[in-house]
Amino acid sequence: MTPITDVEGHRLALSNLEKVLYPATGFTKGEVLHYYATTAGALLPHLRDRPVSFLRYPDGHDGQVFFAKNVPPGTPDWVRTAEVPRSEGPARMVLVQDLASLMWAANLVTEFHTPQWVIGAPAEADRIVLDLDPGAPASVVECCEVARWLRERLAADRIEAYAKTSGSKGLHLLAAVAPTPSDRVTEYAKELAVAAERALPRLVVHRMARNLRPGKVFVDWSQNAARKTTATPYTLRARPEPTVSAPVTWEEVEECRTSGDPGRLTFLAPEIGPRLRSHGDLLAPLLAPGAAAPLP
Repeated sequence: MTPITDVEGHRLALSNLEKVLYPATGFTKGEVLHYYATTAGALLPHLRDRPVSFLRYPDGHDGQVFFAKNVPPGTPDWVRTAEVPRSEGPARMVLVQDLASLMWAANLVTEFHTPQWVIGAPAEADRIVLDLDPGAPASVVECCEVARWLRERLAADRIEAYAKTSGSKGLHLLAAVAPTPSDRVTEYAKELAVAAERALPRLVVHRMARNLRPGKVFVDWSQNAARKTTATPYTLRARPEPTVSAPVTWEEVEECRTSGDPGRLTFLAPEIGPRLRSHGDLLAPLLAPGAAAPLP
């Protein structure tokens, strides 16, 4: 029998709670839902007003994994949706605005991916993201070296960068920017990636070509395009273990770089609650009034 749970006055049928979604640790769907319920206070501000692309993995990472961008069939009428412009014509997408909507979406078993703009201003970015993706044998350790350079380069433009793990292999850098057309933010991000490659030629590549990437860090500047999305802070990822795209301190980035230990920047779902109690939301400054910087 599927249990019915009341969340903020909305009735939710939460299914298959004992199903193991992360075989490496035995982490179940019930534990996934508990994770989202207990981290909602930090996660929801990063989801709010941003149309969500779902990367669903209902049978775990080794089952079918697929993107769902349109409003899923059977979406309750109390879940807010919005029309989003696309090159092929407008579409309706989900906005996860509150705990009930978050728990409904989490019950689908999904990663959360969001653009760098909010629904009130499509293609007007209020964030910049640089996705640092290591090509083996490089790891997140090399990403930390690149992140340090990019942080200093952004600071020279009076832009303060924050870091989070991708929850997979790499690292994401984010900063709040004054509302700027996504095309211009993408152009600026590419300029940074090219400059990083010029400064660190043995470590960085700014082009996506696979043959260029072994042993280097690809600085993916294209995630700033209006049509693109990036893993939302605190989302679980479809991996063998319940890894999280977790905000980190710059001290942790430096410790990973100097130790050479990629495990220092791997965080599983059970670790996030204690981190929030110790640090709060390390990406909260992105949401603070007055935090946005103009692009040069």
